[in-house]
Amino acid sequence: MTLVSPSLLAADFLHLDRDISMINRSEADWLHLDVMDGVFVPNISFGFPVLEAVASLCQKPLDVHLMIVHPEHYIQQTARLGAMMMNVHLEACTHLHRTIQEIHQAGMKAGVTLNPSTPVSLLEDIITDVDMVLLMSVNPGFGGQKFIENTIPKVQRLRRLISESGSHALIEVDGGVQGETAPRLVQAGVDVLVSGSYVFRSPTPEQTIHDLRMLG
Repeated sequence: MTLVSPSLLAADFLHLDRDISMINRSEADWLHLDVMDGVFVPNISFGFPVLEAVASLCQKPLDVHLMIVHPEHYIQQTARLGAMMMNVHLEACTHLHRTIQEIHQAGMKAGVTLNPSTPVSLLEDIITDVDMVLLMSVNPGFGGQKFIENTIPKVQRLRRLISESGSHALIEVDGGVQGETAPRLVQAGVDVLVSGSYVFRSPTPEQTIHDLRMLG
């Protein structure tokens, strides 16, 4: 079974309670939360007041993706939300190993994210310490972008690295995940699909989530 983590970035922000209730009813495994600061990525999404409100309603584990500079400054704040996973960008962390350790010490699973141009080979010295690797299949900052095709062989390279190192890390992909790309990603070795517009703009979002899960 493939894990599905719908991205709140594509939800209706005038009716977040309604959309979170849909997520709670659905077979979604997690809820993906993209925090953007307008510095690390060219957009601003939402901050901790919104995250706290979402956490109070959402019954699914929170998959928090910090697209920000200095994510290490927000480890305790993220942990207080009750987040299951805290995901930080390799490109934003000067001392990635220390940050991963601190995330674990705060009681969360630790993920590391790679931008589309960042090679998976840079994970060789950290892969056995992380619980998940998120590969961005679009350039981060905006939803609804076109899927970058190089993500498929990149997933395959990451799957080999995980296998050869003995790591237990999951592979998550975010960006352009929809009916055509999702089956190919799962076939390449993806464990967790993040999907925003494809889920929240579906006429039957709960069925769409079910269909994505059944790809595994």
